[in-house]
Amino acid sequence: MDGAVGHTGGVTAADLSRAREGDDAAFHRLVEPLQGELRAHCYRMLGSLHDAEDALQDALLRAWRGIGRFEGRSSVRSWLYRIATNTCLDAIGSRGRRALPVDLGPAAEHAVVDDPPLTDVAWLGPYPDEDLADGRAAPHARYEQRESVELAFVAACQHLPGNQRAALLLFEVLGYSAREVAETLGTTVASVNSALQRARKVVEELRPEQSQQQTLRTLGDVRLREVVAQYSNALERGDADALVALLTADVSWSMPPRPSWYHGRAAVTDFLVRLPLRERWRHLPVRANGQQAVACYIWDEGAGRFRGAVIDVLTIRGDRIAAVTAFLDESLFPRFGLPQSLPAEPGR
Repeated sequence: MDGAVGHTGGVTAADLSRAREGDDAAFHRLVEPLQGELRAHCYRMLGSLHDAEDALQDALLRAWRGIGRFEGRSSVRSWLYRIATNTCLDAIGSRGRRALPVDLGPAAEHAVVDDPPLTDVAWLGPYPDEDLADGRAAPHARYEQRESVELAFVAACQHLPGNQRAALLLFEVLGYSAREVAETLGTTVASVNSALQRARKVVEELRPEQSQQQTLRTLGDVRLREVVAQYSNALERGDADALVALLTADVSWSMPPRPSWYHGRAAVTDFLVRLPLRERWRHLPVRANGQQAVACYIWDEGAGRFRGAVIDVLTIRGDRIAAVTAFLDESLFPRFGLPQSLPAEPGR
């Protein structure tokens, strides 16, 4: 499997030989340049940054233990992708798919004030853009690298059984051939083609017609920055009218791990006025899942600072916000390269 992701990435015969002999520094030199793309692959498979990092570490441990048996019939990159994919399949087999609030039940018509987090649900999470390359992994891959981590695509993939998910990602995102996918998954080409047919049908029904990458290119960087600035400023001023003016009529707003979600301007406005707009906020722009996002800091009176609390991933349609997925997880901030808190006054 050396057409799509089979280039050596700087691998030297000397490092490979030393790694086979147990030199951990040489092994690190082999795998370090590939860790970002492997982590992104694990995220596509698992829908969670935390799970992706755990799976990657497990895969690298398996690779270290098995490097002595690596015969070099494929590239090191292909070998590592095979190990990472099968590590993720093991993880998928041990738990259910990851979900968003929209998967669990109908939208609420009014603000749900008492909305405790659901801790028994495996929630889909956001992914920082730092590991994502531009363009396609291979000329014949269907999806761009950033398209393949968009929330809608990753959420759709969560509806697939593990083998279909792996086949789709290897073939459509990484550009493997059906034969290469079969070798990676230990199955037949016929089984791969059947899995791909079923997977494509599910994903095409669930993902939007236009990707966020297409939308953002059409919108342009200047207008995108304006939308994000207007969104942040409206939240900070508590200006419901200005905020709602930025939203599409069929906007959705969800906040995993809280199960309630809202659909349409009326329900979203009721939620905003009764809950978040009563707080003091500051914001920083950030990128997540190949989409524009906003890091939200809530005022902490006891600390006298704004505390990182939420990462809002924005889904844009035209020049309006069609969905806000607000991830309530302050542990994400360091992973996104964000400060945990901001001072009471800017610049201090």
